[in-house]
Amino acid sequence: MTDFLPLLLLTPTLLLLVLGLVWFVVRYQRIQLRQQQELAQLQEAAQQQALAAALVAQEDERQRIAAELHDGVGTILALAKLHLFAPGSPPAPEASALIDQAVAEVRRISRNLQPATLQQLGLAQAMRALVQAVPTESGPEVRLEQEGPLGRLIPPHELMVYRIAQELLTNGLLHADAPHIVLRVGAVPGLLTLTYSDDGQGFDLAALEELPPPGPHGQPVGMGLINLRSRVAVLGGQLHYHSEPGVGTRVEAILPVTLLPAGTPAPSFTLNS
Repeated sequence: MTDFLPLLLLTPTLLLLVLGLVWFVVRYQRIQLRQQQELAQLQEAAQQQALAAALVAQEDERQRIAAELHDGVGTILALAKLHLFAPGSPPAPEASALIDQAVAEVRRISRNLQPATLQQLGLAQAMRALVQAVPTESGPEVRLEQEGPLGRLIPPHELMVYRIAQELLTNGLLHADAPHIVLRVGAVPGLLTLTYSDDGQGFDLAALEELPPPGPHGQPVGMGLINLRSRVAVLGGQLHYHSEPGVGTRVEAILPVTLLPAGTPAPSFTLNS
């Protein structure tokens, strides 16, 4: 019995040492995991900030180009038309018609770059104008469905939601080959849902994401999808895709947004607001 006494005395000590070692390893792993999670969150926050800054710069550039088109190119075209009709100038109906077409095109591009309807009348009217601009003779039937009243959002959110709707519709018109397209928008306090659906050719999302970045003529494959994800991410929202070849496509964007108080006048429009 006396031979086992040292072993009996050592066993609790060894057990405590083993338990202490296990506790230390578990604690170290938890600390390491927490640090990794914090680092990932910091990296994600930095990416979000960089992404938001890039989109702000993009919208600033859009506004600058729109202003230059309106004030620069538009003025030059107006002056050119005045010279065409100056006393003593020979009639030039074809040149006049071309100038009118150029003026209309400049206005169209300027509206796309900086949608005045959005600033003046809000998201619902701007989306309605976006849908109505699709040619009915040559394009698909495009319908906008609004679920309940939609108030004014703060300018950065209103502009971002409009760009998401614009991207969804543009992608559908370019790639879906669909006879029908539906945009649906609905909002509850703090949350807006934007849904796109078509009955077109659909696509394989997994196959699309596996394609190499450069597409035909240098255009990145899936750039529309990248733009959508970027804009939804800036708002802290969720983007859900469902599409199958030959079945059609459905995209749902769930977006946290901030409403303006009722009666607030039309705000100054910039993504930096």
